[in-house]
Amino acid sequence: MEKHYDVIIVGAGSMGMAAGYYLSKKGIRTLMIDAFDPPHANGSHSGDTRLIRHACGEGFDYIPLAMRAQELWDDLQKETSETIFRKTGVLTYGPPQSEFVGRAIEGGRAYDLNIETLSADEINERWTGISIDDDHIGCYEPDAGVLFSENCIRTFRRLALENGAELKVNSPVQEIEVHENSARVSTRDASYTSDKLIISGGAWNKRILDDLGLNLRLTPSRRAITWFNSDDALYRSDTFPGFFADLADSVYYGFPCIDGAGLKIGRYDNGDDMAPEYMNREFGAYDKDEGDLRHFLDDQMKEANGKLNVGKVCIFTNTPDEHFIIDKHPEHPHVAIAAGFSGHGYKFSSAVGEILGDLVTEGRSQLDISLFSATRPSLQPQRTEKL
Repeated sequence: MEKHYDVIIVGAGSMGMAAGYYLSKKGIRTLMIDAFDPPHANGSHSGDTRLIRHACGEGFDYIPLAMRAQELWDDLQKETSETIFRKTGVLTYGPPQSEFVGRAIEGGRAYDLNIETLSADEINERWTGISIDDDHIGCYEPDAGVLFSENCIRTFRRLALENGAELKVNSPVQEIEVHENSARVSTRDASYTSDKLIISGGAWNKRILDDLGLNLRLTPSRRAITWFNSDDALYRSDTFPGFFADLADSVYYGFPCIDGAGLKIGRYDNGDDMAPEYMNREFGAYDKDEGDLRHFLDDQMKEANGKLNVGKVCIFTNTPDEHFIIDKHPEHPHVAIAAGFSGHGYKFSSAVGEILGDLVTEGRSQLDISLFSATRPSLQPQRTEKL
């Protein structure tokens, strides 16, 4: 006999595990299903750490989401001895014409956040490990910092299970049937039914949603991240901030040296689009895996351009406008969707998990998520006219 739940969550990574926790706190009978055993190296949460910025250069609509996420991360820290968040500060910088930096400054002021606007001279003087162009400007957030992504997922998992949620790991979903007021999810070993359904399958969301008749423009892409041996006196986490560099021809992000691991850096743009099942996960398979990052460091952070300590490959899943999808399925209101986090979603995952729980229990979120509509024009398949 199939076991029935109030909610089934397909994909128990960043957003799905958080949703499972917040649903379990409400006493909702919840089953989480994942193709792997989270936290793991196959999704978008691997790589140990993620930045959390509050003055979001992506747009003003992200700031309330970021502030709620920070509240929830702080709450989660009280539930575990593992490190969830470390306040390192985050510096966002670029040329004066950078719209991203401009929005971060403007948004920080509009929401009365604790930010500093800095000139290149002020940045170079404060952090001697960095050397940026004379005309660049920066937005520094001393209250922002680093999330320990895998610790977060482990903690959400432990607490959800303690609250009575269930988790099926190493169980790829083979079929999803959505009925008028219910859903059935089948794995290789069993089938389960539920009143409500959450889809949070990361890079696999496109295939899942296509099968449910929702053809959105989701594009998984391959990205490289590295840890380089660096001068600890310059780059350790109590003296050097996380950073986001929106340059004229490229975008990079990085982390201070934490516990001697070296400075961590990745390139935000210039990924390679490919389906996750065909992705080459070997670091160094492309020359740019290491080459792009060394080029940036040689130009701006020379003392962090040491030997390669670790190189990894991760996945972004992009939407055309790089805004998220957090919504109910337009034809099945008992199905909630979290998708297309475009490389900047992890910091919000606590709040997104809460929102998903609200969508399937209350039908709405208290936060404004209209920007993240699944029916916005930019997500719809493009038509090719026949000549």
